[in-house]
Amino acid sequence: MRREAGEEVEFTITFLEMTSRPDYPRPSVPGGPPVALLRAEGPPNRYFLDLYRGVGSNWEWNDRLRQSPEDLHAFVGSPDVHIYTLMRDGWSAGFFTLDFREEATCDLAYFGLMPEVIGAGLGTWMLRTAIHTAWDGVGVQRVTVNTCTLDHPRALQLYQKHGYSPIRQETATTVLTAPRDMP
Repeated sequence: MRREAGEEVEFTITFLEMTSRPDYPRPSVPGGPPVALLRAEGPPNRYFLDLYRGVGSNWEWNDRLRQSPEDLHAFVGSPDVHIYTLMRDGWSAGFFTLDFREEATCDLAYFGLMPEVIGAGLGTWMLRTAIHTAWDGVGVQRVTVNTCTLDHPRALQLYQKHGYSPIRQETATTVLTAPRDMP
Protein backbone atom coordinates (compact mmCIF):
# COMPACT_ATOMS: atom_id res chain seq x y z
CA MET A 1 0.00 0.00 0.00
CA ARG A 2 1.37 3.43 -0.94
CA ARG A 3 1.64 5.85 2.00
CA GLU A 4 2.39 9.55 1.58
CA ALA A 5 4.76 11.90 3.39
CA GLY A 6 3.01 13.42 6.39
CA GLU A 7 0.89 10.33 7.07
CA GLU A 8 1.10 8.76 10.51
CA VAL A 9 1.92 5.05 10.32
CA GLU A 10 2.26 2.27 12.82
CA PHE A 11 5.38 0.09 12.81
CA THR A 12 6.81 -2.78 14.84
CA ILE A 13 10.23 -2.70 16.50
CA THR A 14 11.90 -6.06 17.11
CA PHE A 15 14.65 -6.25 19.73
CA LEU A 16 17.19 -9.05 19.26
CA GLU A 17 20.18 -10.40 21.15
CA MET A 18 23.04 -12.84 20.81
CA THR A 19 24.45 -14.35 24.00
CA SER A 20 27.51 -16.11 22.61
CA ARG A 21 29.99 -15.45 19.83
CA PRO A 22 28.77 -17.04 16.60
CA ASP A 23 30.51 -20.14 15.31
CA TYR A 24 31.11 -18.71 11.83
CA PRO A 25 34.61 -17.32 11.26
CA ARG A 26 35.54 -13.68 10.92
CA PRO A 27 35.00 -13.09 7.19
CA SER A 28 37.62 -12.32 4.59
CA VAL A 29 37.39 -9.05 2.70
CA PRO A 30 35.13 -9.58 -0.33
CA GLY A 31 36.54 -9.54 -3.84
CA GLY A 32 35.68 -6.86 -6.36
CA PRO A 33 36.33 -3.15 -6.01
CA PRO A 34 38.68 -2.22 -3.15
CA VAL A 35 37.02 -1.91 0.27
CA ALA A 36 38.26 -0.82 3.68
CA LEU A 37 36.63 -0.55 7.07
CA LEU A 38 37.81 2.48 9.05
CA ARG A 39 37.05 3.41 12.64
CA ALA A 40 36.40 7.12 13.12
CA GLU A 41 38.38 8.71 15.93
CA GLY A 42 36.64 11.69 17.59
CA PRO A 43 34.30 12.38 14.67
CA PRO A 44 32.21 15.54 14.54
CA ASN A 45 28.44 15.24 14.58
CA ARG A 46 28.24 16.10 10.88
CA TYR A 47 30.34 13.04 9.98
CA PHE A 48 27.95 10.71 11.75
CA LEU A 49 24.90 12.53 10.35
CA ASP A 50 26.20 12.24 6.77
CA LEU A 51 26.44 8.46 7.18
CA TYR A 52 23.12 8.29 9.04
CA ARG A 53 21.29 10.24 6.32
CA GLY A 54 22.96 8.35 3.49
CA VAL A 55 22.00 4.94 4.84
CA GLY A 56 18.79 5.77 6.67
CA SER A 57 16.94 8.22 4.42
CA ASN A 58 15.03 5.41 2.70
CA TRP A 59 14.11 3.79 6.01
CA GLU A 60 12.77 6.74 8.03
CA TRP A 61 15.83 7.07 10.22
CA ASN A 62 15.26 10.50 11.69
CA ASP A 63 15.47 10.28 15.50
CA ARG A 64 19.07 11.52 15.57
CA LEU A 65 18.18 14.40 13.22
CA ARG A 66 15.84 15.77 15.89
CA GLN A 67 18.43 15.71 18.70
CA SER A 68 20.16 18.80 19.96
CA PRO A 69 23.83 19.09 18.93
CA GLU A 70 24.81 18.50 22.56
CA ASP A 71 22.75 15.32 22.91
CA LEU A 72 23.99 14.01 19.58
CA HIS A 73 27.59 14.72 20.59
CA ALA A 74 27.07 12.79 23.83
CA PHE A 75 26.48 9.74 21.61
CA VAL A 76 28.86 10.40 18.70
CA GLY A 77 31.67 11.68 20.93
CA SER A 78 31.49 8.98 23.57
CA PRO A 79 34.69 6.91 23.77
CA ASP A 80 32.42 3.89 24.23
CA VAL A 81 30.66 4.42 20.88
CA HIS A 82 32.67 3.15 17.92
CA ILE A 83 31.72 4.28 14.40
CA TYR A 84 33.07 2.23 11.50
CA THR A 85 32.79 3.41 7.90
CA LEU A 86 32.86 1.03 4.96
CA MET A 87 34.86 2.66 2.19
CA ARG A 88 34.62 1.40 -1.38
CA ASP A 89 36.61 2.94 -4.19
CA GLY A 90 37.38 5.89 -1.90
CA TRP A 91 33.79 6.80 -0.89
CA SER A 92 31.57 5.82 2.02
CA ALA A 93 29.50 2.79 1.12
CA GLY A 94 28.00 2.05 4.55
CA PHE A 95 28.65 2.10 8.26
CA PHE A 96 27.99 0.47 11.58
CA THR A 97 28.09 1.77 15.11
CA LEU A 98 28.94 -0.31 18.18
CA ASP A 99 27.72 1.08 21.49
CA PHE A 100 29.60 -0.31 24.50
CA ARG A 101 28.11 2.12 27.06
CA GLU A 102 26.06 -0.59 28.84
CA GLU A 103 28.15 -2.92 30.99
CA ALA A 104 28.70 -6.41 29.48
CA THR A 105 26.63 -5.44 26.38
CA CYS A 106 27.49 -4.19 22.94
CA ASP A 107 24.60 -2.75 20.95
CA LEU A 108 24.86 -2.72 17.18
CA ALA A 109 23.21 0.68 17.26
CA TYR A 110 23.34 1.38 13.51
CA PHE A 111 24.11 -0.81 10.54
CA GLY A 112 23.51 -0.26 6.86
CA LEU A 113 24.70 0.24 3.34
CA MET A 114 24.32 3.21 1.05
CA PRO A 115 21.62 2.64 -1.59
CA GLU A 116 24.21 2.39 -4.38
CA VAL A 117 25.79 -0.77 -2.94
CA ILE A 118 22.78 -2.69 -1.64
CA GLY A 119 22.92 -6.05 -3.39
CA ALA A 120 26.66 -5.80 -4.16
CA GLY A 121 27.60 -8.56 -1.70
CA LEU A 122 28.92 -6.33 1.07
CA GLY A 123 26.12 -6.68 3.65
CA THR A 124 26.94 -10.15 4.95
CA TRP A 125 30.65 -9.36 5.15
CA MET A 126 30.05 -6.10 7.00
CA LEU A 127 27.49 -7.61 9.41
CA ARG A 128 29.71 -10.57 10.28
CA THR A 129 32.63 -8.20 10.78
CA ALA A 130 30.48 -5.96 13.01
CA ILE A 131 29.35 -8.93 15.10
CA HIS A 132 32.89 -10.25 15.62
CA THR A 133 34.13 -6.74 16.41
CA ALA A 134 31.35 -6.37 18.99
CA TRP A 135 32.35 -9.66 20.63
CA ASP A 136 35.97 -8.46 20.74
CA GLY A 137 34.89 -5.79 23.28
CA VAL A 138 36.20 -6.23 26.82
CA GLY A 139 33.72 -8.10 29.03
CA VAL A 140 31.00 -8.38 26.37
CA GLN A 141 28.49 -11.09 27.30
CA ARG A 142 25.74 -10.20 24.85
CA VAL A 143 25.34 -8.30 21.60
CA THR A 144 22.05 -6.59 20.84
CA VAL A 145 20.38 -4.96 17.86
CA ASN A 146 16.93 -3.77 16.95
CA THR A 147 15.18 -3.33 13.65
CA CYS A 148 11.71 -2.30 12.64
CA THR A 149 9.21 -2.79 9.86
CA LEU A 150 10.30 0.54 8.36
CA ASP A 151 13.85 -0.80 7.79
CA HIS A 152 14.96 -2.80 4.76
CA PRO A 153 12.43 -5.63 4.28
CA ARG A 154 15.13 -8.29 4.80
CA ALA A 155 16.77 -6.71 7.87
CA LEU A 156 15.09 -8.90 10.50
CA GLN A 157 15.76 -12.06 8.50
CA LEU A 158 19.41 -11.04 8.01
CA TYR A 159 19.98 -10.52 11.74
CA GLN A 160 18.38 -13.85 12.61
CA LYS A 161 20.38 -15.64 9.93
CA HIS A 162 23.56 -14.36 11.58
CA GLY A 163 22.75 -15.54 15.10
CA TYR A 164 20.46 -12.98 16.69
CA SER A 165 17.27 -14.11 18.45
CA PRO A 166 14.22 -11.89 18.99
CA ILE A 167 13.54 -11.12 22.64
CA ARG A 168 10.61 -8.68 22.41
CA GLN A 169 8.58 -6.43 20.15
CA GLU A 170 7.00 -3.01 20.54
CA THR A 171 4.55 -1.09 18.39
CA ALA A 172 5.11 2.60 17.71
CA THR A 173 3.93 5.29 15.32
CA THR A 174 5.73 7.89 13.24
CA VAL A 175 4.90 10.48 10.63
CA LEU A 176 6.47 9.60 7.30
CA THR A 177 8.97 12.08 5.91
CA ALA A 178 8.76 10.67 2.38
CA PRO A 179 6.27 8.60 0.37
CA ARG A 180 6.82 4.85 0.53
CA ASP A 181 5.20 1.50 -0.12
CA MET A 182 4.23 -0.39 3.03
CA PRO A 183 2.79 -3.86 3.62
